[in-house]
Amino acid sequence: MLRTLSIRDFVIVDSIELEFSSGFSVFTGETGAGKSILIDALTLALGGRGDASVVRDGAVKADITADFGVTEQAASWLRHNEFASEEGGALLRRVIDNAGRSKAFINGIAATAAQLRELGDMLVDIHGQHAHQSLLKAEAQRALLDTNDAKPVALAFKLWRAQVRQREEIEANAANLLYQRERLEWQVAELEKLAVQAGEWFDITNEHSRLSHAASLLEGAQEALAVLSESDHPLLSQLILLQQKLGKLVAVDCALQPIIDLIEPARIQLQESVYALNDYVDRVELDPDRLRQADARMEAIHSMARKYRVAPEELHGELARLSNNLQQLEDASDIDGLRQQEERLKASYLAACATLSATRTQAARVLSVAVTLAMQDLNMTGGSFDVALHPCEPSGSGLEQVEFLVAGHAGSALRPLAKVASGGELARIALAISVITSHATTTPTLIFDEVDSGIGGGVAEVVGRLLKRLGQQRQVLCVTHLPQVASQAGAHFQVSKRTLESGKTASRIDVLDAKARVEEVARMLGGLEITATTRKHARELLAL
Repeated sequence: MLRTLSIRDFVIVDSIELEFSSGFSVFTGETGAGKSILIDALTLALGGRGDASVVRDGAVKADITADFGVTEQAASWLRHNEFASEEGGALLRRVIDNAGRSKAFINGIAATAAQLRELGDMLVDIHGQHAHQSLLKAEAQRALLDTNDAKPVALAFKLWRAQVRQREEIEANAANLLYQRERLEWQVAELEKLAVQAGEWFDITNEHSRLSHAASLLEGAQEALAVLSESDHPLLSQLILLQQKLGKLVAVDCALQPIIDLIEPARIQLQESVYALNDYVDRVELDPDRLRQADARMEAIHSMARKYRVAPEELHGELARLSNNLQQLEDASDIDGLRQQEERLKASYLAACATLSATRTQAARVLSVAVTLAMQDLNMTGGSFDVALHPCEPSGSGLEQVEFLVAGHAGSALRPLAKVASGGELARIALAISVITSHATTTPTLIFDEVDSGIGGGVAEVVGRLLKRLGQQRQVLCVTHLPQVASQAGAHFQVSKRTLESGKTASRIDVLDAKARVEEVARMLGGLEITATTRKHARELLAL
């Protein structure tokens, strides 16, 4: 439930701090005092849209903070999105500066407006003062019936129609696709014929370099062999003789032994070099034929790479890419396969629609009975309400169109709500639906913003009792102008205007005690001039 609400520099509010309790609370006040501004501020904290116009004149920014106790569902969401706090609860904050820039926070951590909305949907359900007008729209009527079963239908319809469009586009562009397919087949065949292997360009360039410099390589290796072991005074032989001479002198001075030990590894390394050079000379060949073959292969690869505008070492990858494109085109050109997939997606859509239709039918039956019963208490005795489900063409909303039908009194036929309900009747029906559907939701806080407009008298008293009964199960906040509704509340907030020292007008909110409530309800009953009679009537309403 909503525990506190803090508003700074919002429209005509300079600074307000409010604390709320469970049960049924009302906000009353003169027209234009700013009652609905409170709802607007809370809506902003819950992720609603806002711009620079919400910042109070002369202020730098508007700052709204709402503190909520949370349900297990909301607590799980906070943990999953890493917004949970040690204290528990959810502290939602929204700041909008006079340039229109917006910042959002959840438990002190930066968040997006979308995240505020997602969390807010689990915390608060707001019934606006124009609910009775939106109730005339088919979309609003359908939304009252649909549960989460509507989301799979919308997704299944989107996938099915996308498949239909793909198949239709392919059929319409068959000639162009055939040309693309033939071109890809020719390119793939050409590259497969060349059969460039991964890493081949690196290998062939190395081999070509070796073959083209074979004479120089052979000459250099033989010259190195001569210096090391095959000349008149080879290095290896000189080193061995030196090692032998020093070995004889060790007997005279043992200090020469470490020097001999250092020479020995050098001799071994020179000997290994001789072996390696002999092996290299045996392998290096002057092979003009192989050199010509390498030249031709390099030219073929280079020419093909230039043709496909890729580097020679990328030709193997280009073949893989074109082969993949060809496979995708062949798959996409499989009209029979596309039709089979289309039928599977259609079947999935129809299955989702069947589930949605079943839940809609059940919800329509329950809502029809509940609203009809409520109409009897709302001065529409003998009237009835029915939710009709008319078959329609497949859409993202399912296979039926929802329509609300009403008969205002006994003996009259059911007709569409928009055609037969007067303004007062429509307001009463909308309120009944709001209260009934609120029972079905798990949202802990319900807000009604002047949804009782257009009614009065004994009906208003019934409305007050409905909201009070709802407040026994949820936290209910209601902006109202009806004394019969205000008198039923457990907590009463009065919204009024005051003039600041700067001469500007600002809203203020006072929590009314028992005596002040009598005065406020009397004002609502009798207008500006409050008499002893209106006070007496107010006390009677509050006593009831």
